[in-house]
Amino acid sequence: MQFLNFKDGQFIDFLGYKRLAAIISGILILAGIVSIVAHNGLKYGIDFRGGTNVQIQFSTPPNLDQLRNFFAENGMKNVVLQTFGDLADHEILLGLPLNSPLGTGENLTSELRKILEPQHPKLEIRRIETIGPKVGDELKISAVKAILIALGLVLLYITIRFQWRQGVSAIVALVHDVLVVVGMFSIFDKEFSLTVVAALLTVVGYSLNDTIVVFDRIRENQGKYRKKSFEETINLSITETLSRTLITSGTTLFVVLSLFLLGGEIIHDFAFALLVGVLIGTYSSIYVASPLAVFLTKLVPPSGTVIKSN
Repeated sequence: MQFLNFKDGQFIDFLGYKRLAAIISGILILAGIVSIVAHNGLKYGIDFRGGTNVQIQFSTPPNLDQLRNFFAENGMKNVVLQTFGDLADHEILLGLPLNSPLGTGENLTSELRKILEPQHPKLEIRRIETIGPKVGDELKISAVKAILIALGLVLLYITIRFQWRQGVSAIVALVHDVLVVVGMFSIFDKEFSLTVVAALLTVVGYSLNDTIVVFDRIRENQGKYRKKSFEETINLSITETLSRTLITSGTTLFVVLSLFLLGGEIIHDFAFALLVGVLIGTYSSIYVASPLAVFLTKLVPPSGTVIKSN
């Protein structure tokens, strides 16, 4: 599937923009960190901070803005409301914080009916699920462990398949991707939940796939073009895989963008994480992993590698 035609040995000088790319990456990560500090941490979902989820079914399509106003009039401005399931079912998922004045159990049910039944007399409370703060803290730890284990296995795999330099480069690129996605969630004040963690792990896998394709082509071209410098080989390898990268990323972005725009509130944050992740993952395999591989190769050059400084 080659729609970008280059003569044999021709390439685009991607590494010529490595300093600009480093500045862009630094700005993105720094902006995310500043936002997280300014917001006193991430905006955690009920999965992590604890609280109560209530699944409610209405006889007619609910107006979420109107419902938010109902709760705000009753002193609850920090509730989370989103559609749930098929739109034809007229269901919503209501997220309440731990300190909600509605309480729990039977008191919660009766208070909800007092607020909602005047406008929705035929509502049905189908499910109430409460997550305590201890469980939320345990889920945070489990989420961090899942990401660290994934990164550790990636490092082991790439080190065995290629070299430790590529392994370290890939890990830094993946950490870069995770930090940028998390930072964007803080900047846009989006809720960080277990669903988003699942999206982050998906992003790690997607970005890693792109990076391995490039590294594999680099290994092939090192044997094929022995007179080329390492930087020239990397530029050539990225150029040769660019067609595949654009086709794969383009089709993936099309699907993810459709989910983001049309998928509904319940998967909106998941789709947003994937959208940012696919974009930044494609970028990092070219402008983070590859330049770092050059840097580490210059720092600790393996035998037989030709190094040329720009």
